[in-house]
Amino acid sequence: MNSSMIRVILGHVLRIEAAFMLLPCIIALIYGEREGYTYLIVAGACALTGVLMSVIKKPSDTALYLKEGCVATALSWIMLSLFGALPFCLTGEIPSYVDSLFETISGFTTTGASILNDVESLSYTSLFWRSFTHWIGGMGVLVFLLAIIPLSGGSNINLMRAESPGPSVGKLVPKIKSSARILYVIYFIMTIAEMGLLTIGGMKPFHAITLSMGTAGTGGFGVLNSSIASYSPYCQWVITVFMILFGVNFNAFYFILIGKVRKFFEVEEVRWYLGIILAAILMVSINIQGVYGSFSETVRNAAFQVASIITTTGYSTTDFNVWPMFSKVILVVLMFIGACAGSTGGGIKVSRIVIMLKTVKKELNNYSHPKSIKKIMFEKKAVEHEVLRAINVYLITFIIVFTSSLTLLSFENHDFSTTFTAVAATINNIGPGLNMVGPTGNFAFWSIPSKFVLMIDMLAGRLELFPLLILFSPKVLKELVIDSFTKKRK
Repeated sequence: MNSSMIRVILGHVLRIEAAFMLLPCIIALIYGEREGYTYLIVAGACALTGVLMSVIKKPSDTALYLKEGCVATALSWIMLSLFGALPFCLTGEIPSYVDSLFETISGFTTTGASILNDVESLSYTSLFWRSFTHWIGGMGVLVFLLAIIPLSGGSNINLMRAESPGPSVGKLVPKIKSSARILYVIYFIMTIAEMGLLTIGGMKPFHAITLSMGTAGTGGFGVLNSSIASYSPYCQWVITVFMILFGVNFNAFYFILIGKVRKFFEVEEVRWYLGIILAAILMVSINIQGVYGSFSETVRNAAFQVASIITTTGYSTTDFNVWPMFSKVILVVLMFIGACAGSTGGGIKVSRIVIMLKTVKKELNNYSHPKSIKKIMFEKKAVEHEVLRAINVYLITFIIVFTSSLTLLSFENHDFSTTFTAVAATINNIGPGLNMVGPTGNFAFWSIPSKFVLMIDMLAGRLELFPLLILFSPKVLKELVIDSFTKKRK
């Protein structure tokens, strides 16, 4: 285990977090809030710790294999959250550090599950940081690191693979650094575009900025207690469209960037994704007729909630707890499907679902025609056995983690709908569930042990399970500790 290289990466991550934490300080200056001093002090602590970890002693071996990439990624997200939670707690806006940590992990993992009863009581400074964590976590802090810091060694793809969602991760261009930069350029342009459109629609600039960051990261933290319900229909439609766009595989957007627009619509996963959304909107709209006063309001609310849930954003314009059971079941199904691989969305991912369906179809065909030999095709390519194996292992692991979390939370004896959707909403990085954790509720009522279970679910879901679970491996822990101790002695 190359613990020295992991230490350097963690140091870089803390230095990046220190730089990011200066932005809330600027917000504090604009609005004349004293909370900015706390953010400045924490930023200084992050910077100092980061420098000590990454600059003082350079590693002799810069190789970074998949195991190190997974460990570095998991520890980076944990450390990012531990330091990122400090301002909430030190300002007294969220007095409990456990609750501050829950809110911060929910932010960085773009989950949007909250323990706050009154969001509007927070300062502008903390509201900005809360939403900004979504933007940071959406594309991934290590992808950002790869874009700006020249890490040596030819295996940096392992960092991107460990952090980026989906069954497989590739490069847009030959160099990882260039690929990371392209991803962030697309991400930044789309975020700015949404901010502009929301401002044109009459939304206050601060609201437009924070909500755009929440949409970009498909996170869902709002700045009003009513989430998005208080804004105009125009603003709701803009957010709906951008939620859907940010749920698309960013590799597909690269085709538009290089002028190959037709190829964007040829991406099979994108077609399935848009097809599922349209079908869900149609079914929900028909089912909730009569709940709202007009056809346009019905379609708008149906489209918004469908887009919010499948992209795992978590914003809401209405309390879908009052919808008919059929519509609520549709939303729960969408929670598990999730967005596209390579997007900022969570869930199992459309590509995995499509490949699974094609695998079932192939098996059924084998029963009818035992001697037939057919390959599973996806994106006009034969799906390799290694990809199928990885998907199967992922799903088995997902079920194990889900059922384990559900069992642990069941000791609190809340109703099944609340407990089931609380786990579904956190492991799929969605935010709201049903009943007590619905769009009008929150996660404050869970006990401290249950909150830790849900925090682990949020991190596991964002990191696609294995980068986090590898930390629980006795062999990896032993290697990490022994390797660190041995190198210190040398």
